[in-house]
Amino acid sequence: MARTNPRERGRDLRRERVRASVRGTDVRPRLCIYRSSKHMYAQVISDESARTLTETSTLSQELRETLQQKTATMEAAKAVGALLARKCQEKGIGQIIFDRNGFLYHGRVRALAEAAREAGLKF
Repeated sequence: MARTNPRERGRDLRRERVRASVRGTDVRPRLCIYRSSKHMYAQVISDESARTLTETSTLSQELRETLQQKTATMEAAKAVGALLARKCQEKGIGQIIFDRNGFLYHGRVRALAEAAREAGLKF
């Protein structure tokens, strides 16, 4: 389905360009994020075995209690990044490839990535 909104079309082009060179392996999986107007979603994917290794979002039970009401903030994105890094370390994942999924690297996307780095993940 062809998108008509120029912003969505631009994001689709960026996503395709990035995904042409980004591929997750079992050793170094891909961290794929999605940013909606209300929530942040992040999942770690192994493209070799075609499965999701771990995931988290602002809707996850661990974060819903601490975030109270606002889920579309920089603090919420940082919490998602830190929780994802902790889940990855529990599964023995130390290095990942970052897939911004066509979103520009600023704001909540950057906050999530930096929080994951500070919590111990290597990009």
